[in-house]
Amino acid sequence: MKNKILTVFCFLILIASYNLKSQENVQIEKSEFKLKKDGTSEALKNVKYGDYYYEQHTQGTYSKALEYYLEAYKYNSDNPELNYKIGVCYLESIFGAKSLEFLENSYDKKANVATDIEYMLGRAYQLNYEFDKAIIFFNKFLVTNNDDSKKQIVQKKKKECENAKILIKNKQKIIITNLEILNSQSKEYGSLITADGSKMYFSSRRPNKTGEIDEKDGQYYEDIYFSKKDSIFWGTPQNLKSLNTPGHDDAVGLSHDGNTLILYYSGDLFFSELNGDSWTAPKPFPKTVNSKMVESSACFSLDGQTLYFVRGKDPDRNKSNGDIYFSKKDEKGDWSEAVKLPDNINTPYDEDGLFMFADGKTIYFSSKGHNSMGGYDIFKTTINDDGTFANPINLGYPLNTPSDDIYFVLEANNTIGYLTTIRDDTQGYTDIYQVRFTGRNMILNSEDNLIASMTNPVTELKLEESVVVIIKGKILDDETGVPIDAEIIIIDNNTNEIIFKTRANSQNGEYTVNIPVGKNYGMVIRKDGYLFQSENFDLVSTTNYEEIKKDVKLSSIEVNSVARLNNIFFDFASSNLKESSIPELDRVVLFMKDNPTMKIEISGHTDNIGTSEENMRLSQNRAEAVAKYVTERGIEKERVIAKGYGFSKPVASNSTPEGRQQNRRVEFKVVEF
Repeated sequence: MKNKILTVFCFLILIASYNLKSQENVQIEKSEFKLKKDGTSEALKNVKYGDYYYEQHTQGTYSKALEYYLEAYKYNSDNPELNYKIGVCYLESIFGAKSLEFLENSYDKKANVATDIEYMLGRAYQLNYEFDKAIIFFNKFLVTNNDDSKKQIVQKKKKECENAKILIKNKQKIIITNLEILNSQSKEYGSLITADGSKMYFSSRRPNKTGEIDEKDGQYYEDIYFSKKDSIFWGTPQNLKSLNTPGHDDAVGLSHDGNTLILYYSGDLFFSELNGDSWTAPKPFPKTVNSKMVESSACFSLDGQTLYFVRGKDPDRNKSNGDIYFSKKDEKGDWSEAVKLPDNINTPYDEDGLFMFADGKTIYFSSKGHNSMGGYDIFKTTINDDGTFANPINLGYPLNTPSDDIYFVLEANNTIGYLTTIRDDTQGYTDIYQVRFTGRNMILNSEDNLIASMTNPVTELKLEESVVVIIKGKILDDETGVPIDAEIIIIDNNTNEIIFKTRANSQNGEYTVNIPVGKNYGMVIRKDGYLFQSENFDLVSTTNYEEIKKDVKLSSIEVNSVARLNNIFFDFASSNLKESSIPELDRVVLFMKDNPTMKIEISGHTDNIGTSEENMRLSQNRAEAVAKYVTERGIEKERVIAKGYGFSKPVASNSTPEGRQQNRRVEFKVVEF
């Protein structure tokens, strides 16, 4: 096992070193470069400056070298060594496809210009979707090169080309659009969205007032930006000044309730929480998460108790983005030692760009391994009921390309997603794009249909295996209407498991929760000094995505204040409590224990179906059943009164099924405090 780990580690080092530093520093001879007297000196000066940056072998310095080489190219466009170096610079930039013209020119004029020219040409053809030509040149390189480590890399490239041919043949029917309002001529990347798709955070290297220019690549330090969407359009991005510093600032994860940002600073993960309309000062995750390696991309589980994150294989982030790990938070709030995800998820190559979908079981991520068609491809895996991970699925072409496609996120509606990539209409460097998937929840306008059907063959990619419902609204004081930053808990009524936990915004009382369909849920809203409120969401038969608006008004604890117990269930026309009522009943017990001087009345109510006597008896028996449960668990009998009211106190009309459902209820009222 140790030998296997050592082999993989050495292989990764070879991959990194070869990709970054194997490009030959071919010499541009003055005698061969000189065409005429005029301009020679200036052109050679540009070559000299270009060589200085070229030899540093980083993406930023390759881009800087390219600027000088292109100036020299204006003087002599036929020099094979210069064409080779320009091609390499393009390959190592985000505009790799532009390398082909220059590498072809170099090879045509001098086939032995560099020992790796066939490999470089193979990469260039791959990026230009000429996969058969790419394979031909990769094979040529394999014939002339005896370095086993390089051969492994080239075999991987050949496999990527084969994967690409298969994926492109099964082209997916999706629409990819540049979100121009969010992008600039600088780098934009790493979009993070709330589940309802109304807010987005992302990182940008555009000119800003909080940071200077990074000398390594000549771009501004990255800052975090924020945008809100109305029903259709995204708004102009705003610099999130409270979290941005003079250095690099990167938002890499967002909790499902939108209240916690995960941030990347200097190789470690931090978190900041939304307090009203401002973000708290970032705090680092503990050493069980942060290590001597680089921790970058991250996401939370649905309940916020598990953190999935990427830990680098090397302390230098430029060499490797690493593997996916997870850490769990215990009851004390401590994060456990990180555990690496299994080998069917992590590969010997890089994984990055984590995102947990709103269903709490589907993880999207990018990888250079698996059946990637080149660079980072976007994959998805699901967490099985036994905690294992399903084998990743490539989301296909044209979402994935031979270049890097990364940082994919998906709205809870399963039809609109976002990714960071480079396409023909990219404004500058990497841009943020919107992705529209076909499926039963998606309504396309005529223009969308036209765009989606222009190229054949196509197949429909439907990301609707997991249907989610979003519940959103405000928590307010019943009397004053003042917003309350109440705690909101979603509980599976059948298992008493906490599915989701959040807190309403202290400034406006707003909250958002997302839960997968197929179960009966209770929503508990509680705040010190108030009666807790419960709501029921029976999603057992729900099959479509929907957003439910639910404003809740809490009553302060005082005599005659009333709370409705919406998660107490009885057998039909019976006072037998169903087991799914236990979580709600236990909350009543706990509430009484927290308020030891309180006396309450448990009241039962019915609709008007049946006789007055029958309903009075049924409501009384149900109230007594609840009171019995409470007193049997340690609450003194004299503190609990059971009273049935039949249908004498309706809260809605009994003329509709919905109204009758509201009238069938159990409440508790404070009679002494």
